[in-house]
Amino acid sequence: MLLIQNVTLYEKNDPETVDVLIAGGKVEEIGKDLNYKMKTLTVLDGTGKIAIPGYIDQHVHVTGGGGEGGYANRVPELVPSDCTRGGVTTLVGLLGTDATTRSVANLIAKVKALKQYGLTAFCLTGSYEYPSPTLTGSVKKDIVFIEEVIGVKIAISDHRCSNMSKEDMVRLASEARLGGVLSGKPGIVHMHTGSGNQKLDMIFDILKTEDIPVSVFRPTHVGHIFDDAIRFANMGGYIDFTSGQRIQETAKQIQKAFTLAPQELITMSTDSNGSLPKWNDRKEVIGMGVGKITTMHEVIRSLVLELGVPLPQAIRPVTGNVAQALNLYPRKGIIAEGSDADMLLLDKDYTIDTVICGGTIMMSEKKVLKKGTFEE
Repeated sequence: MLLIQNVTLYEKNDPETVDVLIAGGKVEEIGKDLNYKMKTLTVLDGTGKIAIPGYIDQHVHVTGGGGEGGYANRVPELVPSDCTRGGVTTLVGLLGTDATTRSVANLIAKVKALKQYGLTAFCLTGSYEYPSPTLTGSVKKDIVFIEEVIGVKIAISDHRCSNMSKEDMVRLASEARLGGVLSGKPGIVHMHTGSGNQKLDMIFDILKTEDIPVSVFRPTHVGHIFDDAIRFANMGGYIDFTSGQRIQETAKQIQKAFTLAPQELITMSTDSNGSLPKWNDRKEVIGMGVGKITTMHEVIRSLVLELGVPLPQAIRPVTGNVAQALNLYPRKGIIAEGSDADMLLLDKDYTIDTVICGGTIMMSEKKVLKKGTFEE
């Protein structure tokens, strides 16, 4: 059991100093001057700290991404403590360009390992490719029978994708949706959206002619298709920005999106441990970067400190909104009695001081307390 005393918590937009009691990995009670005395109780002083929900990152290359440009460009696997440093307590793992030297089996095993570490972790079957690589031989069966699988990943409007037809996408979306219906999971088609000419044209066409709900389609990396993304959100679909390497630019796009689309449909993820290749006009690799999970919090700080967005609004794309999008709310995405005890304690300058995941203190005073098996 854990008691956090004198911490600032936002109820809507109004800050309030309270105590938070955590028991069994859940928030048990929130109130003023809670008085508990037990041998098994750990007391944490939250004076001067702000408590917010743990971040949810729905686009993480947990087994490493990349491979463009050759074997030496394969990005290493995610290190568990990087999630802690970035304030991420829940994540969704996925494959990217390379489903040849990496596999869905490898992905699921890594997600299970992250769960043993203490994170809440899910994954998507599939990759950039179509037909989608799976574990069971079927996207639908992967979603229905594999606990961690909540949907399928695909790539569109990108020179590395399979250039699937409209009919292919309709079949894939229908299979993912049915898998979700049968299993009670989101059953989503999470779409890497590249910088090709097609943008979201195919999806708009499908929504015009077919009966598949807009909620099935989840475009990500929407910063470079901003206008299409706003149109899609105003049709009722979730849009996912990528924190990436351009922190201030992403923050400005999200701030702008808040004014043009329903705020509850805007999410953000990191593309952590994915490769960020730089291409010339001939689509040749001329440079390589790597996504980092810590960029999520950097964007939040930019929104608050540089753009003046109120903290409760700034964190919605990585807490409440994405929890709703993945059918995890109110278990995740909120600090409330009965919710999972996933939370961050921020200093007054909005840096992360403490990370609590499932009621376990993973980081305190900016020092990681729990690391992966092979981390030094």
